[in-house]
Amino acid sequence: MSAKADQKRQMKSAARLYAVQALFQMESSGQTAEKVMREFEDHRFGAQYEEGEMIEGDVSHFRFLTDTAVNYQARIDQMTDRALVAKWPIDRIDPTLRALFRAAGAELIQGDTPPRVTITEFVDVAKAFYPEGREPKFVNAVLDHMAREARPEAF
Repeated sequence: MSAKADQKRQMKSAARLYAVQALFQMESSGQTAEKVMREFEDHRFGAQYEEGEMIEGDVSHFRFLTDTAVNYQARIDQMTDRALVAKWPIDRIDPTLRALFRAAGAELIQGDTPPRVTITEFVDVAKAFYPEGREPKFVNAVLDHMAREARPEAF
């Protein structure tokens, strides 16, 4: 893989992480999608912190995921509910996971990324949020179910 292709892949990965964070922030603060997206683009993408530099994200992919997650939230949430066990509807799961399923669902229903890549990428996002937990395996199972519903032709 060329350095340029690798950088583009890393920027898309960062955009996925930022989209999950933005969706979480929107839900917890009640802010509009446009306000949160602008804040992320102005203050987080490529920002310098004491811990290090935030990677530059792919702004168009970030906006695509966030906008699609908002515009198709009911459809994505219903798809997620069908993938969850009956005792755990989407409104009872951790808000970070809910944001992750919404961002991943956006990519699955409207994106052109192969479902397996989407699943792998968002499992990696789950590992960033839950490095010690069982959540990444849970995310993998739920997203696999969602992908088979959203894009059955890919399986």
